[in-house]
Amino acid sequence: MLETIRLTIINNLLQYHPESSEKLAMGEFFGIKAPEKKVDVDVATHVIVQDDGPKRSMLYIETADRPGLLLEVIKIITDVNVDVESAEIDTEGLVAKDKFHVSYRGAKLNSSLSQVLVNCLRYYLRRPETDEDSY
Repeated sequence: MLETIRLTIINNLLQYHPESSEKLAMGEFFGIKAPEKKVDVDVATHVIVQDDGPKRSMLYIETADRPGLLLEVIKIITDVNVDVESAEIDTEGLVAKDKFHVSYRGAKLNSSLSQVLVNCLRYYLRRPETDEDSY
């Protein structure tokens, strides 16, 4: 219901006040201004797997937040055939701090599967060394 109201308001703004489209797209209409320059944050990535009872493990990820991060993480987890039972997603400033309660075939992850998962996540979440603008 709220989403319908929000979309109606946005559509009416765009229809009756087309000059607001640029500000609306950047969030300025709501008092949120886009950064004038790209913020370079050096956040170390931490990936930890711990036992969370007899039938599941807890995966903790702390890394620099960015658009699409949660989708990337879930894709990596499912590519390793690990099931996500629940998650606690949190962002503190520019840092994503996420906890996933995971299992493999109804049991906690063994040490080798935990290491595979940690290695995959560290590889994909590492900070790129080459900027797109440099090539």
